[in-house]
Amino acid sequence: MKQILAQIEELVRKYYDKLSEGQTDEIDKIFLSEPAFDSREAIGAIRTILGGWISQGPNVKKFEAAFSGYTGRDIGIAVNSGSSANLLAIQAIKEVYDLKDGDEVIVPAATFSTVVMPILQGGLTPVYVDVDRNSLNIDPSQVENAISDRTRVLMPVHTLAYPAEMPKLMEIAERNNLIVFEDCCEAHGSSIDGKRVGSFGDIASFSFFVAHNMTTGEGGMIVTNNKKLEEACRSLREFGRINQKDVIKDRYYTDDVLKDFDRRYVFDRIGYNLRMTDITAAFGIEQLAKLDEMNEQRRSNASFLSEKLMMEAGAFLDVPVEQAGYRHTYYTFPITLRENVPFSRREFAEYLEVNKIETRPLFAGCLPDQPAFRGVPGRVVGDLPNSRYLRDNLLFFGIHPGLKEKHLKYISDVILKYIKDKTEK
Repeated sequence: MKQILAQIEELVRKYYDKLSEGQTDEIDKIFLSEPAFDSREAIGAIRTILGGWISQGPNVKKFEAAFSGYTGRDIGIAVNSGSSANLLAIQAIKEVYDLKDGDEVIVPAATFSTVVMPILQGGLTPVYVDVDRNSLNIDPSQVENAISDRTRVLMPVHTLAYPAEMPKLMEIAERNNLIVFEDCCEAHGSSIDGKRVGSFGDIASFSFFVAHNMTTGEGGMIVTNNKKLEEACRSLREFGRINQKDVIKDRYYTDDVLKDFDRRYVFDRIGYNLRMTDITAAFGIEQLAKLDEMNEQRRSNASFLSEKLMMEAGAFLDVPVEQAGYRHTYYTFPITLRENVPFSRREFAEYLEVNKIETRPLFAGCLPDQPAFRGVPGRVVGDLPNSRYLRDNLLFFGIHPGLKEKHLKYISDVILKYIKDKTEK
């Protein structure tokens, strides 16, 4: 059997070698993302399948330990998506810290839908605060004004992998006794003064969606140092089961109703089934080993584009500028149109798409403006001028490690030609 497995693995390596040899210089399309994996991930998944343990098992435990260690946390809880990570984290926070229905969670107004949906699903109220136009992250100067006597949680999002201003936000949270929940779903490996995002707050979430800096296809992770949050998250992840930690030694459960009942089928919460599979975890273990290298390629790609675009089109476009000590790992590359441009975001996006460059707006734009969020609980702080400007004037495109210098030069040439054609008439 070992010999057959070795032959299979060798064939997989040869397949991926041939795949890379088949690449040409022709530029087909600049996708938002391309799968950045090779024979190592494929072999990890195949070994898991052939080993027979494909549901949640030893690979998940290994991945949880490796990823939480990477972020600087003691505990990792693997789940089936970043959205699920947010859902479990919010539910666990509500339970452990005894939040009441209607208590408030401060969030950036310009963000993705499943930052806020779990808040609403948990019976809590989102409080929308404006963002900074450069970092695209929640503006600390606006946060303190948003705090009321019902505010319990501050939920910064590290948008597109640019770290939110965590030192300032943590000061505000400590001063006001707020729980801090970091959404790091797009920010794997981003850091401030060497401290990685996800290690500042009480709990944090990550996503391993296919487009993100590392992927398991679908998947997510919660990290924390809080054992009570861990227990709640693990139980909620798996049907609401009672703590299974010592189930081998202490097999049976007894209370006023149940007597000597198998603990594996005792449920003390209303939970979900949001587990990660061992196949997925095998993929993630290999991706994590490559993450720093892939992030460096993203940073290099972003540096090329930033320098080129700001030098030749800086009067019309804004691109991210890193604050000293902040390490941005560029999930994507955002461009914000300045007020003086003689064209719309739609016109610009359509031109890029026609020229084979895939684009997206800044997720949901200004989230309280979305149809689903207009008639539900929520409090808006101020007029959200930056969030609404970004809603209408920002787009992003891919900056992934699969892009070579020829792709980056092509992107910059297409953008600069458009700017020149529109501004020199």
